[in-house]
Amino acid sequence: MNTIFRKSMLSVAGLAFAGGVFAGPIAAHAATPAVDAKPVAVAVQSASKPQGDQSHITLNDEQTANVKAIIAATKKAGLPERAAVISIATSLQESKLENLGHLGDMNDHDSLGLFQQRPSSGWGTPEQITDPEYSTTAFLKGLKQVDGWQDMPLTDAAQTVQVSAYPDAYAQWEQQATDLVGQYWNS
Repeated sequence: MNTIFRKSMLSVAGLAFAGGVFAGPIAAHAATPAVDAKPVAVAVQSASKPQGDQSHITLNDEQTANVKAIIAATKKAGLPERAAVISIATSLQESKLENLGHLGDMNDHDSLGLFQQRPSSGWGTPEQITDPEYSTTAFLKGLKQVDGWQDMPLTDAAQTVQVSAYPDAYAQWEQQATDLVGQYWNS
């Protein structure tokens, strides 16, 4: 990505909706778009470029604890298992379920945490974003604003919240996320 394009992308701070641009992620909007407003994709570099089908990884203790934290936050928000599946699949794509701090030169802009949320886009402070409960709650808040998220393909729901440069990459994690929710939802 060239420097001019990268700098111009830094000025895009969230989702663009037909009829207007809102600063910050969908989860941070105080105002809601017009009823007929539809999300449109905004090209933003994702921290996790797809590198072939990586549809299953073996989790370590930290990653398993993060799965359980995502499930707990989903239950606390009163949302169904489907929301946890979407959240876990999104985190698998964005961070491989690792609560990432600042990665220096390897960092995509100022992306942090399980969902690679950006403080500069209004997701919260670095401390908040690297708290699994907070970051999951922020993601879920955005997800709840997506009309029909419960019935749409996982990758479409995740992409509407995340606005990744790789919108189809979330789908590869759906089966593992479904299995993890099945394993830990009632534990």
